[in-house]
Amino acid sequence: MEVWHVVRRVKVDADEKELLESVERGQWTSAGCVKRERTAARAAKATFRKDRRLNIRLSSNDLEAIQKRALAEGLPYQTLIASLLHKYATGRAGKKSEPPMALIIDSLASGGSSPEPSP
Repeated sequence: MEVWHVVRRVKVDADEKELLESVERGQWTSAGCVKRERTAARAAKATFRKDRRLNIRLSSNDLEAIQKRALAEGLPYQTLIASLLHKYATGRAGKKSEPPMALIIDSLASGGSSPEPSP
């Protein structure tokens, strides 16, 4: 970061000098950034607020396959299902970085059974 100094010499005390040096080191951020961060944090919190209940029927095979995948990923199976539905609803399901989840969603959407997890 390039800093321009005024040619005129001004006496500053130790506190002012430390403040100037901290600004030159880039340790300060605009208040506008903080406001945007707060707004983004509120939006993220609202996105993940679970305020509705959904009851669905699944085949035993599908539920067992989902539970196996959730166990492999270290998640509760209900959290995995909620995550899959969220990705599908936001258009992020089926991206190349997430082929196993996309297969489950496609299978559930078509009414078929879920593919067995790969070893």
